[in-house]
Amino acid sequence: MMQAIKIKLQNLYACKARPIAKLQIVLKPLVIGMTSICLGLVFNIAHAGERESLEQIRSTTVSLVNLLVQEGVLSKAKADDLLRQASQDAAKAKEKDLVDNAPNEQSKVVEKAINEKMVRVQYVPDIVKKELREDIKKDVMSSLNYKAGERLGVPDWIDRMHWEGDLRLRYQHDGFASGNPSPTDFNSANFTNVSNTTEDQGRLRIRARLGVKAKVNDWLTAGVGLTTGSATDPISPNQTQGANSAKYNFGLDRAYLKAEIKPWFNVVGGRFANPWLSTDLVWDPDLAFDGVAASFTPRINDNWSSFLTLGAFPLEQTEVNTNSGKAENKAKSKWMFGSQAGIKWTASDLSTAKFAVALYDFKHVEGIKDTQSIPYGYDGTVPAFRTKGNSYFDITLNNAPDPLNDKYGLASKFRELNLTGQLDIATFNPIHVMVTADYVRNIGFDAQEIAARTGATYKKEVNGYQLKLAVGMPTTYRSNDWQAFAAYKYLEADAVMDAYTDSDFYLGGTNAKGWILGTSYGIDKNTWLTARWFSADEISPRLINNSGGAIAPLAVDVLMLDLNAKF
Repeated sequence: MMQAIKIKLQNLYACKARPIAKLQIVLKPLVIGMTSICLGLVFNIAHAGERESLEQIRSTTVSLVNLLVQEGVLSKAKADDLLRQASQDAAKAKEKDLVDNAPNEQSKVVEKAINEKMVRVQYVPDIVKKELREDIKKDVMSSLNYKAGERLGVPDWIDRMHWEGDLRLRYQHDGFASGNPSPTDFNSANFTNVSNTTEDQGRLRIRARLGVKAKVNDWLTAGVGLTTGSATDPISPNQTQGANSAKYNFGLDRAYLKAEIKPWFNVVGGRFANPWLSTDLVWDPDLAFDGVAASFTPRINDNWSSFLTLGAFPLEQTEVNTNSGKAENKAKSKWMFGSQAGIKWTASDLSTAKFAVALYDFKHVEGIKDTQSIPYGYDGTVPAFRTKGNSYFDITLNNAPDPLNDKYGLASKFRELNLTGQLDIATFNPIHVMVTADYVRNIGFDAQEIAARTGATYKKEVNGYQLKLAVGMPTTYRSNDWQAFAAYKYLEADAVMDAYTDSDFYLGGTNAKGWILGTSYGIDKNTWLTARWFSADEISPRLINNSGGAIAPLAVDVLMLDLNAKF
């Protein structure tokens, strides 16, 4: 283009047909227009993407402008103004393009979160994709909700509250063997108060729980929870359905403060969930703990970590009342002091192994017989709650059986040594193979001490163990997740306190052995079905009133079908 204009100019200057002034008048608008078009192409071709062509056009156009200045078509000032204006227009166009295409704040948060979470690998399994997607979604939504709260003026305490709950509908069938002893004979032999040992029954039952956690500050969390169930039963939140029951009981089951002193050290006090690594061999899964517990969880390296838990728990506070019209109360308040040390190993494929040793030392739970000088002084040693299985004796002065007036205390002291191991093999992820082994021994049982205090002798039955195998997903909170499990349990009479062990196996209590089979299946998000079958038999049937012949062993089979939903 530039070369053609040069030739044309030379020919025109050589020709004398027209004056130069007229030539300038004719060419000046044309040249200025062509120059403006070229400058526009140079400075506004933002989407061309061809750097070489753009630089060639720019160089050619600038040369053309300089030539026009030399030939007198344009003045130097006009040319500079033309180039300056073109540059300014191009800068404004570029800035507008950046603004129009800039991502909004929400997109920036999402892009930042994705970049932080992104890991480039050749192949990513579907389970990993789902976990990454959920993690990213959770992080992004948490950030956006916080910002939205600021923009909309929502109080900040809303972001510090976390609600949770679950609802379980159950059909339960209790089956009793035809050779079982009658309730009268069983109660007489075991100093207990069981209402049914012979008649099968089916029940519809419900459990509802609702709780909230609040972040008080950076280091302190508060929790409150409600649950159904009897106010006098600490291990079962189940409520048997029936229109004549009017309304279900709903009581406070959690109320605690938890302080995170360090990432590896926290303390919780109040009424809270089980702080121990344990199974239902010793503690019922629904049991709440009152008191205070401190947990230390130092990490050794990337694969090994350790944990230590210490706790003090009041079981029953005895009130001293010297103006009751009776002799002074000599019973002491009941406590449990616990300690547990353990270690955890984590493999590169997320397989884990845990092992823990615990000692649960129960203070002042054994019964003490009343005396002539203090006829009611040790009534407080009678347990406030019990099921069946432990060895008991009559603490009243008159040892003749009297169901209305007799009071029974525990024959043995309880100091439970508990060994627990868990192995979770994740090599076949998402399918896991989980093995659990649990062993307990009551090292507080002392036959001579028991004979001196009760005036009777008791067989030393102080061991218990459980083996469990589970295959499937660790939880079944998602659609099509599944798990199948089988366990064998053996729990002698005085191995653990019968008031706190599993309430489902053998319908609660000790002195039982048997099998547990079950399966769970996730039918949708946070909704799953569970079926379990318990088959338990009494280990050592006792004599009626510790005299006469032994009664037949109690055998109980329990089927439970559950529909679970959590939120």
